[in-house]
Amino acid sequence: MHHIRTQRIFSLISGLWVGGFIAIGFLVIPILFSSLGDRQVAGMVAANLFKVTAYAGVVISSLLMVMASVLVRHELSRYRSMRWILLGMLACAVGAAFILIPWMNSLRDQALYSGLSVRESSYAVLFGRLHGASSILFMIQALLGLALVWRATKNAD
Repeated sequence: MHHIRTQRIFSLISGLWVGGFIAIGFLVIPILFSSLGDRQVAGMVAANLFKVTAYAGVVISSLLMVMASVLVRHELSRYRSMRWILLGMLACAVGAAFILIPWMNSLRDQALYSGLSVRESSYAVLFGRLHGASSILFMIQALLGLALVWRATKNAD
């Protein structure tokens, strides 16, 4: 009976996490850029939102991996594949939180130190590439998240 509660908590956490993640990336951030007149300010706010989302992703995907492992030990084999999905999501979150976001923030800070926006600086090309890589990582994580929620809410056969 304990594993049924764990399954429900797993589904609840994964649904809230992925829903919030997708809402921030595909709703909040675009609204920020369209509403604020200053793209530099919008970019700085977006960077903070993505940083918090990435750190939360590291913590939540790790927690869900532990929960999935407990459920696998209770012979719920459908959670085996969910661990692989979560591992992919964890890799994306780690890459964003500890590599791409700090690197992009560093470039932004160096440009601001020179009195320029990052788009006006000599770092613009590199920043654009990192932004593209970050966007791809976010899309992969969003797709993996949708797959996770889909599998987590599937009725047991």
